[in-house]
Amino acid sequence: MENHEPFLREAIALSKSAVANGDEPFGSVLVKDGAVLLRAENSVFTGHDMTNHAEMNLVKLAARHHDPAFLADCTLYTSTEPCAMCSGAIYWSGIGRMVFACSETRLGEIAGIGLNVPSRAVLQTGARAVTVVGPTNLEEEAAEVHQEFWPKHLSKV
Repeated sequence: MENHEPFLREAIALSKSAVANGDEPFGSVLVKDGAVLLRAENSVFTGHDMTNHAEMNLVKLAARHHDPAFLADCTLYTSTEPCAMCSGAIYWSGIGRMVFACSETRLGEIAGIGLNVPSRAVLQTGARAVTVVGPTNLEEEAAEVHQEFWPKHLSKV
């Protein structure tokens, strides 16, 4: 069985970095053959674009550097389950697998926001299979940054 924890912990660290930089608590990394290729964090406030979710930022970077055939063998690790928009972007990019720590359901319990559409529901509708793993045993660790952030920032959303 693969050890997802180091990559998920890096994504969680990026979610904390996003908060420190003035953005929402989400982070993602792209991995192939056990090596981190790219990192991205949420930049919705600093980038003045509500679509600048960590996964969207990572997919855009990945598309600039790699073709879909290469990305098919990559895994996107993310601190929190991707929203419907990001799940669609993951699908269209060609990335073959996505692993998340904190579920959309858990995020909704904490923040009371979001579309509450599981990533699997989006990704299972495609003609190409995308493997989805999560939530993982790091869900509560990933949720901690949300528990700290959202009560203080919900009026800004």
